[in-house]
Amino acid sequence: MSKSQHSQLIREEAKRLGFDHVGIAEAGFMDEEAKRLEDWLNQGYQGEMSYLENHFDKRVDPTKLVPGAQSVISLTYNYFTAEQQTDPEAPKISKYAYGKDYHFVVKDKLKSLLHFIQEEIGAVNGRCFVDSAPVLERDWARRSGVGWVGKNTMLINPKQGSYFFLAELIIDLPLLADTPISDHCGTCTRCIDACPTDAISPTGYIMDGSKCISYFTIELKEAIPESYQGKFENWMFGCDICQEVCPWNRFSKPHQEPAFQPHPDLLELKKSDWEEITEEVFRELFRKSAVKRTKYKGLKRNINFLQKGTKS
Repeated sequence: MSKSQHSQLIREEAKRLGFDHVGIAEAGFMDEEAKRLEDWLNQGYQGEMSYLENHFDKRVDPTKLVPGAQSVISLTYNYFTAEQQTDPEAPKISKYAYGKDYHFVVKDKLKSLLHFIQEEIGAVNGRCFVDSAPVLERDWARRSGVGWVGKNTMLINPKQGSYFFLAELIIDLPLLADTPISDHCGTCTRCIDACPTDAISPTGYIMDGSKCISYFTIELKEAIPESYQGKFENWMFGCDICQEVCPWNRFSKPHQEPAFQPHPDLLELKKSDWEEITEEVFRELFRKSAVKRTKYKGLKRNINFLQKGTKS
């Protein structure tokens, strides 16, 4: 089969597995992205996420991850839901963490896709990545035409918005590469204006990770600085503000993934329930959830921080 036929075969199987968009880029050193990443790190925008400083060479060269890499396949997997927490005063959780941990759900599907490629095409060497290794996933998705990187630094697809997980397959099989699409943010500044911690630069496209609510509520292990008291708009795990205000998310459609359905009690908990949550309830609610990453102690810290912010 030709590169074109191989590419089409992979796209069709990816769609069958539930991926919404599939883009292909030629594997190669990322000159422009390497410079941008170096500048970003030098500004200290990674905060205490020191792991982002590791394996710089692998982040910008896919052949360091898969010897002989020829193609990077970028895929999106929808997690949008119109469901919301019923108590408007309850501390909020980002939509991506409502259901089962996406690392496992999406990775399993990606492994199935790689197995399919090896079964149908032959001895193809490759690796699967779902936010779990030094891969510049948004840049690869942009290069492969899946979307553009918006002013909020999220990848935006013109037909799907931005409520999706990104996944990558790096393989040593040459495929037909796609072309990037143009930026459609225009003069819109809604995400910049809406960010309560000023994490997005005034002109957009640069995120100071150390000011992001998601960083404070998930990544930061120490106490949250008091200077941010009252600025979290009630987010206790993650934050969806820059996605909620993005006009492109009017195209978001509810996901069809049963594993992303929230625990039956999750959306019903009232503000008082969260403030009194026990470790036992935490373990039951978030048994297979990404929220486990912050641990019970971390979630309690976040809830207490929100409480103090409402009292001050």
